[in-house]
Amino acid sequence: MKNQGSSKQFVIAVDAGTGSCRAVIFDESGNQVSFSQQEWTHKRLKGYPSSQVFDTKTNWKLICLCIRNSLEKAGLASTSIKAVSATSMREGMVLYDEAGREIWACPNVDSRAREESAALVKSGDAEKIYFLSGDWVSITSPARFLWIQKHEPLVFRKIAHMGMLADWILYRLCGEFVTDPSIGSSSGMFDLQKRSWSREIIRIVGLDDGIFPRVLPSGSVAGSISGKAAAECSLKEGTPVVIGGADTQLGLTGLGISKPGQIAILGGTFWQHTILLDRPLVDPKIRLRTLCATVGRQWMLEGIGFYCGLSMRWFRDAFCQQEKEEAKKVGMDAYELMEKEASAAPPGSNGVVGIFSNLMNSKRWVHASPAFMQYDITSPNSSGKKESIRAIEEAAGYVSLGHLKIIETLARSGAKEVTFAGGGSKGFLWPQILSDILGVRVNVPIIKESTALGAAICAGVGAGFFKSIQEGNANLNKVARSFEPSKKVHEQYSLLYEKWLRIYHDNLRMVEDDLLTPMWMAAGTLTNNAQ
Repeated sequence: MKNQGSSKQFVIAVDAGTGSCRAVIFDESGNQVSFSQQEWTHKRLKGYPSSQVFDTKTNWKLICLCIRNSLEKAGLASTSIKAVSATSMREGMVLYDEAGREIWACPNVDSRAREESAALVKSGDAEKIYFLSGDWVSITSPARFLWIQKHEPLVFRKIAHMGMLADWILYRLCGEFVTDPSIGSSSGMFDLQKRSWSREIIRIVGLDDGIFPRVLPSGSVAGSISGKAAAECSLKEGTPVVIGGADTQLGLTGLGISKPGQIAILGGTFWQHTILLDRPLVDPKIRLRTLCATVGRQWMLEGIGFYCGLSMRWFRDAFCQQEKEEAKKVGMDAYELMEKEASAAPPGSNGVVGIFSNLMNSKRWVHASPAFMQYDITSPNSSGKKESIRAIEEAAGYVSLGHLKIIETLARSGAKEVTFAGGGSKGFLWPQILSDILGVRVNVPIIKESTALGAAICAGVGAGFFKSIQEGNANLNKVARSFEPSKKVHEQYSLLYEKWLRIYHDNLRMVEDDLLTPMWMAAGTLTNNAQ
């Protein structure tokens, strides 16, 4: 970002992820000056085991806490903040009544609308929606609206406005109902070509056009901080509120990725494997998704590694109490100690295999039951914790390889290097494992919170720091570290990947035969016994 004044100026980016919310402050040069995070969880609705509810009341309080804490950590007064923007996980949505009160909300991983998704598939509307919107009906809005119509008809009749979760943050800050093409297209109710709401999809789910927010470009000023939001968040009333967008697309913006053909992996709770496109290329086999990018007439093809980052968090909290206590004593991150342990295990984790995320297949998206396999119980020193940690990282790398193979086939473009950002890139082992598995250079940027930086760039446009998003991200793709693959290790991993695929699919059969519970199953995906 460029300073157009003599004194320092700052913007705040609010990021609502699947597992946590964050408030990150950047200066006008794009430097991160403060960060605050709060983890959250999503409760299940009684009677619907596949449901997950987004608690707007509690989660808004956590977002406000993050903003206040970030200001306090930076030692900044509210008058120093020249604009605020927001980003969020995709697919999650919020519904409002005529008075603007939230009446229904869910995060991205809610999958209660199984029957409704199956009905859309049976009628042929699911494929029609996919080739219009670029995404399957598993966890997008069409099936969810039909579920609400059937199970909560009173709520359905009260719907006066809808928006995605990033839109909800903007609404809470300034009271305006707006969206942008990147987060709006994650609803599954967009026309990719037109980059706006699809009347045909709206008709399929029996809604009125009037409930959908205005579509404006990322970087547009939506409004200003209201008096109520100012009191809740310790921000100055009247501060510009600027449209951001969807997390992955803004992550690419924050990485300085702006040219078609560039490939990036954002390694957070989920791992997003992406390529930027100059056309709305939709996978004819209905495996990956296509969404609008944040800049101009660009789109993004994407494969999701489900819960790759969350798997590591689970292992940390379940089995690494000692590492957490030691890390706290010396002011380190527990993940750093975990990676140090895992680095003592060789490629292939001494035979231990991690079963977590599957390759994405939108039409039939189901994951095996989480598991480790092939421990040598006669050798605890070479078949234990360190091998398990490394096996989690290798499993994520195998999922990355599988997705990149699909992306390269569809886009007819091979990867010579990959940008790797997000929490998974902060360590020293995971980027090297990724490079060895992919067989290409992996570049880790200086800025790890690229999604928040992308939102900050949008805020900078609204604050007048620069004229466009393109100007804001022109010089941002600065590499902190590069990891080169070992030819020998890559050859080893190539064989292990093929073996892992077979093991995974065999393990998945037990889920499909209703013998085990899947890690996650998209709405509309049926097991063999239920078909």
